[in-house]
Amino acid sequence: MRRIITYNDCMSGKYAHETPEWPQFQWDHLAFAQDLSSIHFRRGALLTAMATLGFQVRQETQLSVLVQDVVKSSEIEGERLDTLQVRSSIARRLGLDYAGLPSPARDVEGVVEMMLDATQRYQQPLTEERIFGWHAALFPTGRSGMHKITVGAYRDDHAGPMQVVSGGMGKERVHFEAPSAGRVPSEMDRFLTWFETEELDHVLKAALAHLWFVTIHPMDDGNGRIARAITDMALARADGDKQRFYSMSTQIHQDKTQYYEILEKTQRGDLDVTAWIVWFLNRLDAALTSAEGVLDIVRRRQAFWDNHAEDQLNERQTQVINRLFEGFFGKLQTAKYAKLTKCSTDTALRDLSDLVAKGILVKEESGGRSTSYRLAN
Repeated sequence: MRRIITYNDCMSGKYAHETPEWPQFQWDHLAFAQDLSSIHFRRGALLTAMATLGFQVRQETQLSVLVQDVVKSSEIEGERLDTLQVRSSIARRLGLDYAGLPSPARDVEGVVEMMLDATQRYQQPLTEERIFGWHAALFPTGRSGMHKITVGAYRDDHAGPMQVVSGGMGKERVHFEAPSAGRVPSEMDRFLTWFETEELDHVLKAALAHLWFVTIHPMDDGNGRIARAITDMALARADGDKQRFYSMSTQIHQDKTQYYEILEKTQRGDLDVTAWIVWFLNRLDAALTSAEGVLDIVRRRQAFWDNHAEDQLNERQTQVINRLFEGFFGKLQTAKYAKLTKCSTDTALRDLSDLVAKGILVKEESGGRSTSYRLAN
């Protein structure tokens, strides 16, 4: 099955998996040793800081990260999932409140099931059967779009070699051709044995596992999403914690063009994967920076509610204040408050005036019909 992805011009030369040394990856540790050390320190600091927060706060933070991870991993493949459905599915599986959220569709449930199995059961061995189960969950109808695919088993290349191509009909350009289907079982046996037995830094293992799996490209479809689930599994092992507070898929999505470019360059080169590891660590560093920003917001919100514990606020007011901490889009005005909380403009104005009187909100300088509000501190 051909997967249509837009890349830059391809490079010439053999694929790495065609070389006699495959898959004996090589890298220059000095090129990223300092970055790797910094990442280990920041991961430890983040997990320690998160542990100081209340259980409920940690659960809510993890829920937000997992929702983002699932949604962005699918968007990398050009598939948009309903965020509220994803939130509903994850919250239900984690035992969190999902009242008022929509029932998730089968495709949403499948992606969530795979991601939670990878991260919540990270200590369990990664096996062929487990990967087949993930694949079946991703494609519950046995189809990818309109196309019937082999589900819960390795590809058989009945429609030709597994290629990544771009360009319209008659102008296709092949960017990558995976190992033949006949090689896949033995390639996967070697990969799975390595993943479970190789004594290697878990962060480096996450980077190599991602590259190795997408190069084998063992399934008819869904290889990218499974590779990112394996990445999250390896990072969970690195953290020694099933709670996820940072999202690699989000950072890969933000740098999607370079992601495909570095994959292609590495897959068409020799077995020196230094550049891939450097790029991977760069994205992981960005994920930690984002998580630290979330932690700062969580701490400020928690401090806010501690300071205002005795204030009598209704559900509408609480909802809007939490939205302001999460990063409110645009200015908070009466009409927007009414829309968010599904109340009348008169009720919205009374709520806002009450929050100003309590010293929680302040009016912006512009008045009249364009009056807007912000948090006092």
